[in-house]
Amino acid sequence: MGKRYFCDYCERSFQDNMHNRKKHVYGVQHQRAKKAWFDHFRGSEDILKDEQAKRPCRKFLQTGICDFGTSCRFSHMSEADMYHLRKKVQDEKQRLEGSEDPNAPEPNVDVWLSNRAKRRSGQTGKSAEAEREEDRMPFDVPPQIFSIPDLPRSLVPPPPGSWKVNSDTEWG
Repeated sequence: MGKRYFCDYCERSFQDNMHNRKKHVYGVQHQRAKKAWFDHFRGSEDILKDEQAKRPCRKFLQTGICDFGTSCRFSHMSEADMYHLRKKVQDEKQRLEGSEDPNAPEPNVDVWLSNRAKRRSGQTGKSAEAEREEDRMPFDVPPQIFSIPDLPRSLVPPPPGSWKVNSDTEWG
């Protein structure tokens, strides 16, 4: 049966060859699924800015349904939705301004990777108790990854005790 390619964005597989992969990656369905995935990570402030720049969709306001769906160039947010979004943005700003240490940097992947490398080489300088606390996590992944909904299968960490693999399994 040949190799198969699985697209994490579209959650479908197909025969893996250059023509099929190129046709899929440039397809409208894949582009929409990819955009929807990355829209999960947009901040409330960015969404508010985009929605305020758009005019309201007349058809959506009248019928509650728009033929264009998420690709519509007009806003599908009601006044109540906009109010809640503005309030959420204000709350986030207040929370950031009112944090205990306003000069504290945001979590950074590069910092995490360097700390991980130090921890593996034994150069952390932390007490053994603090290192054991960090090692209680079954996987060496950033804790923020567990809060992301609908992770693609390729990014889901293995379950505790790892996956069960049969000895007669062929890889490749």
